[in-house]
Amino acid sequence: MPSRISVFPSPQELGAAVAQLVVQRALGSGGGRFSLGLSGGSLVGLLARELPSVASGGAVPWLLAFCDERLVPPEHPESTCGAYRAQLLPRLPEPAPEVLCVDTGLSPDDAAEDYAERLREAFQGDAVPVFDLLLLGVGPDGHTCSLFPNHPLLQEKEKIVAAITDSPKPPPERVTLTLPVLNAARTVVFVATGEGKAAVLKRILEGEEENPLPAARVRPHTGQLLWFLDESAAKELTVPFEKHSIL
Repeated sequence: MPSRISVFPSPQELGAAVAQLVVQRALGSGGGRFSLGLSGGSLVGLLARELPSVASGGAVPWLLAFCDERLVPPEHPESTCGAYRAQLLPRLPEPAPEVLCVDTGLSPDDAAEDYAERLREAFQGDAVPVFDLLLLGVGPDGHTCSLFPNHPLLQEKEKIVAAITDSPKPPPERVTLTLPVLNAARTVVFVATGEGKAAVLKRILEGEEENPLPAARVRPHTGQLLWFLDESAAKELTVPFEKHSIL
């Protein structure tokens, strides 16, 4: 399924649109559980700023999990789960979501296996967890989650969660969802802001490289692929995109 690119005048308008999409997908889950996979970085502040004002409590239970995690203590500034627990989760309405965090006190391999086992328990009946919505970032090098260019983990087809001990971006020890999980999701949304992402977005969205960058390998098998960009990040694109303004 081809991707859809939405461009917003500012990060603030983009953030509001992402929050609205999350709530719409939660309400559209048919009364069942809504499963949301979150990435770290600038997404934490964006969601903490925008999501509580539009989220509403109700009968739809939320399951929050993390697309990757650095193996640092929860109070460390690089901890994705720790950042969400500090900035977003206390501001969400009741009932509080179920949250699956990586056990960062384990070795990388044990942390990956433990997280995979808890995902299997949460997604019983699915050989590969099928998230309702994944929110992903993209680095200037084209990485997403902790899947980096030319890394052997890009070839992983069996594991749903993998350990990485040689991340080119510190800290080196991490746990990440693999491409089979990313490509099984019902909806994947990439969120990118700033002109520092413009060149790599052009490569991802317009290039036809023999060795695609990690973010370019995210192509949901039956789900929807969306790109939410601000104007600075989209400045080099020549492919068609939709312009939005919601403020």
